[in-house]
Amino acid sequence: MTEKLWIVLGVIALLIGGFLVFRGDAEHTLTITSIPNDLALTLDGRQIPANGDVAVKPGRHRLTGERQGFATYTETVEVHADAGYKMYLFANDAEGRAWETSHPAQVLETESDAGRRFDELNGRLEAKYPLLQELPFVGRGFTIDQGVSRAHPGDPEHLAFYVKLTYPEGRKNARDWLTGHGYDPDDLELIYSVMPGG
Repeated sequence: MTEKLWIVLGVIALLIGGFLVFRGDAEHTLTITSIPNDLALTLDGRQIPANGDVAVKPGRHRLTGERQGFATYTETVEVHADAGYKMYLFANDAEGRAWETSHPAQVLETESDAGRRFDELNGRLEAKYPLLQELPFVGRGFTIDQGVSRAHPGDPEHLAFYVKLTYPEGRKNARDWLTGHGYDPDDLELIYSVMPGG
């Protein structure tokens, strides 16, 4: 090979290597909107503006919003591209309720977004757990309904299914019913309890 070709290959290797090294440090823009707009907001424990753009590295981050008169809220967000995030706090005492009374437009926006988030969560849960469409169900010796996951406490994206047994064969009947309707009991978080007299 000629000397020029070696130089060209060296430059290309240097450029590719530099791209790979610096690509991991690329930052994305997280555009934040907060209500109340004067809340204290932290990202991974570092104070950031409650409203506006913040540069963040890709990955998982912890956002916490706090303000006197409002319940503190913490959420983990995944950032893989430029994105928007809304941090809404809800009043939990007289000072917070007084703020809400004097800011009705912001309260309406908060309630509207909370409703949208609730609908989106329900849609994801129904797609993940088709069983929800058949609950609550009362069978021979058992009832099944949804509830809070014990395996993933505090995570609204996971559900458990509570099976109340009214007599000993209820457990087998519940598992048979689930299997017969196309659900694998071993794929579900089932929490059994025995009702008095069962």
